[in-house]
Amino acid sequence: MTTEERANGAAREVATLGGGCFWCLEAVYEELRGVEKVESGYSGGSMPDPTYREVCSGTTGHAEVVQVTFDPSMVSFREILGVFFTIHDPTTLNRQGADVGTQYRSVIFYHDEEQRRVAEEVISELEAEGLWKDPMVTEVVPLDAYYRAEDYHQGYFRNNGFQPYCQVIIAPKVAKFRKQYLEQLKA
Repeated sequence: MTTEERANGAAREVATLGGGCFWCLEAVYEELRGVEKVESGYSGGSMPDPTYREVCSGTTGHAEVVQVTFDPSMVSFREILGVFFTIHDPTTLNRQGADVGTQYRSVIFYHDEEQRRVAEEVISELEAEGLWKDPMVTEVVPLDAYYRAEDYHQGYFRNNGFQPYCQVIIAPKVAKFRKQYLEQLKA
């Protein structure tokens, strides 16, 4: 691939993942080498162009998700999923910690058949390893529609790191990620 092709956005992939609060996922993926963009949004429901308040009501069917745009020559989809399964609990149905509801479900919205195959493979491997005492409940479903969350959700941890939720919930996840993935952090 030429430099010009890279500059024009060639050979980029997008992963759409839900694993609880999108602020937590976004904060981690922003630090992963090979990730070029992380955007918080909503997917998996029936309501077009939902608001945060509507998604939080649990009536839209949407999950809070992040869309991770990455360079597969630097980080693979499999590695993106490795991080995903490190930073949330894939065994709790429709909840992450104190966040409860279908909007906090564990879900991988695949963009193509290769992503579906890799996601199912990774889940099978993790289940075989027996890392969790409970079975994994992560959904693997095709991406139908994605809606970008409101501007104030973008870069939330980066912009609001001293807020109590950020300090108590997000910061420990980021610290765990940094420790486990030290070699894969952006410089």
